[in-house]
Amino acid sequence: MDSLKADVEELLYNNAEDFKIAKVLKADIKYYMENLEETFRTSGGKDFLVQHTRKIDCILQLVYKVALRAMFGNYAPLKNSLPVAMIALGSYGREQLCVRSDIDLMIVYKDIPGYNTQAFIQKILYILWDTGLKLGHRVHTTDELFEVSKTDITIKTALIESRFIEGSNFIWTATQNALQKIRHDNIEGFIKEKLQEQKEKHTKYPLTMEPNLKEGVGGFRDANLVFWIGKILYNVNNIKNLPEEIITENDYRAFRIALEFLFRVRSALHLVSHKKEDQLRLDLIPHVASLLGYDHSPEELMRFSRKVTESLKILRLYSTIWLELLTREFHISDTVKNYLYPENLDEDIYSLVELLVEHADQTFTAHPTLLQALVNAKKPERMNKKLYQSLARLFYQPHVYPVLKTFAYARQLRYLIPPIKRVVDLPQFDGYHTYAVDIHSLQSVKHLESIKEPFIQSLFEVLSEDERAMLKLVTLLHDAGKGRKRDHHNVGASLFRVFASKLGMKNELIEMGETLILYHTLMSKVAQREDLHNQKVILKFASHFKTKKMLDLIYILTYADMSAVGEDVYSSFASKLIHTLYLQALDTLDQEKLLDETAKRVKKEQSLKRSPYFLKLTKAQQNKILLIPSNLLFLRYTPKKIVEISKQAFDLPDYTFTLHNQEHLSIEIIRKTPINLGYLLAKLSNLEIRIMDIYKLFDDTKYFKIDFEEKVDQEDLQAIEQIIHESFIRKGSVLTKVPVIYPEEIEIDCEHSQNYGALYLNCQNQKGLLAYVTETFEALGIDILTAKIYTIKNRAKDMFLIEKNGNFCHNTETIMKKLTGD
Repeated sequence: MDSLKADVEELLYNNAEDFKIAKVLKADIKYYMENLEETFRTSGGKDFLVQHTRKIDCILQLVYKVALRAMFGNYAPLKNSLPVAMIALGSYGREQLCVRSDIDLMIVYKDIPGYNTQAFIQKILYILWDTGLKLGHRVHTTDELFEVSKTDITIKTALIESRFIEGSNFIWTATQNALQKIRHDNIEGFIKEKLQEQKEKHTKYPLTMEPNLKEGVGGFRDANLVFWIGKILYNVNNIKNLPEEIITENDYRAFRIALEFLFRVRSALHLVSHKKEDQLRLDLIPHVASLLGYDHSPEELMRFSRKVTESLKILRLYSTIWLELLTREFHISDTVKNYLYPENLDEDIYSLVELLVEHADQTFTAHPTLLQALVNAKKPERMNKKLYQSLARLFYQPHVYPVLKTFAYARQLRYLIPPIKRVVDLPQFDGYHTYAVDIHSLQSVKHLESIKEPFIQSLFEVLSEDERAMLKLVTLLHDAGKGRKRDHHNVGASLFRVFASKLGMKNELIEMGETLILYHTLMSKVAQREDLHNQKVILKFASHFKTKKMLDLIYILTYADMSAVGEDVYSSFASKLIHTLYLQALDTLDQEKLLDETAKRVKKEQSLKRSPYFLKLTKAQQNKILLIPSNLLFLRYTPKKIVEISKQAFDLPDYTFTLHNQEHLSIEIIRKTPINLGYLLAKLSNLEIRIMDIYKLFDDTKYFKIDFEEKVDQEDLQAIEQIIHESFIRKGSVLTKVPVIYPEEIEIDCEHSQNYGALYLNCQNQKGLLAYVTETFEALGIDILTAKIYTIKNRAKDMFLIEKNGNFCHNTETIMKKLTGD
């Protein structure tokens, strides 16, 4: 900074033109920004931000000098004589300016006759723009400030963070007088509006494994809010300077350590992304961690992410407590419904746990005073019998989630629920889960206690009190075994057994709970990846849950677990698949002799014959439907849907199709004319397929249904319609690249069932993969009856059900050679 000042002073002395000086400043800024990473490595969190802020201050001060010389030459007035001041706002005003954030500058002036202040201000801004600084600016007279502050709460917030940079001290004094007036204006309204704003941001940016460090839960806005309200009420320039009855030294130390770490994380995030970026995305974590000194091992990345989540939770906890203490006289917390706000709180952990257990018959939010009591509670070094007895009663209460959430909020969950200790703040880099393990586990309990599906709720309601308590504990601990070398299902089952025994749970319930944790992922995997009409699949699944009670329990647990993974994971598709699996498994358990494929079809035919939709058809039409050869059409669809498909196929000249594009794109085609399915799939290969059904009907007609993962833009539908039309006239392939498939990635099962064979594909997901497989089958005269498409971590795990027409099982070697390009 000293050398830059010297260079600019020399240019000023030599009467250099202002654009030449701006060029020097721009070059210095460019060099400074390019070398920020090295500066960052040798600086602390807030120290680095202060250094960066001082650098910007220096540049702005020099620009002020340059503008002064450009306007007045050798006759420049003293600073205090010119009624203009440059003032920092926002994070720049707090000396917390991050490296890629906008520089919020306010120029305040007094419009005095004889001073061409507007022209001087314009000169300052022109020079600043020439330097290339990313500037956000506003210009006001001192008399305007109060009225401006009333127009928008964001502006008022920025103004109360004002910091003098350069210019007239008289104008700065006048500005401070205006700021004092702004601080005292409608304090209660300001506080309520800022707290509501915080609530909305927390809803928009929850604490996930890709947290928003600025706006999200536990982010910098939470810390800022403490400062803003503290500034309004006490005119402090730092949170630390708030009264001791609000912030203790020990609490501030923990808060400050977490804040310092997050300062460094956000600075590193800006540096590695080369832009203003506040979301710590998974793809950026290795680069951010590396800049902070972590190596690239999975263990180190886990340690880094865990510390980020821990720090955000600490900021959330203390900001919640302090905000309540700051705003207590305004009765802000009274506006929150169902606050658990007891008086005369005891200081020991036993009394506090007992208090929470007593209120677990209702939903509530723990008052910050209660959180603070839990943080400071006296407790034995280890859990004892008295605490285990309280916790045992807890799981019999109607609403366990609010209590567990309170434990977690106060950072006491790892102490009170020892088996979950290793997974608190533990990230899950599996491409599936949205939250860290402990948050996901708590969310699972929440969904268990607020089931949205009536059928699943009915299963839960008929459970006994003991079974409900066991299921709640299972739901909490189902992922407690993660983060170990051993399989987390086995570890979790062991942890559950030990903890459940200490709670005094009955042995038969413990055994049920162990089984549920051992196989807690099985139902969702089978439902979404396997053929649910394959007797072997159903039998294998049902063998783990040999009673209806166990099937009910795994169904409920699967619902809670999947609902807590992330938004839309437990979708209508998943719901239908899991319900189908439940019914198929239940049907297997209820029969002494397993029903074969034909028997199941007969059962469905009987249901179809009773359907009012079927009864409205002519006898000839009814007979055609009953002679449809595809058994799976009957097993998968309702009587109403079967009739709808058939009615479109009656007297069909060539083909017809329908597009549905509500929640996702779905294509239904009924054709008599042959279709080039490989062409169709190749042209739509940019869309991810969820499932594809192909069924033979009657009179040489076929029914195709292709469901895609996503919805398309409305303007794309016309293009898709054109592709479908072209699929009936185009010959040959449009694939330009053959996918790479290795022999060991293909499994052919000719004993899948009496009428069908199966081909399983487990390979890297590639563009045009499904189109290539389809073209290969079509070339060999092989009819695909249905296809289950599933992709995870860029691996395609597809299953094709093939009708045994003589071209499949007798040509397995040819199929292998064709698919592998041999």
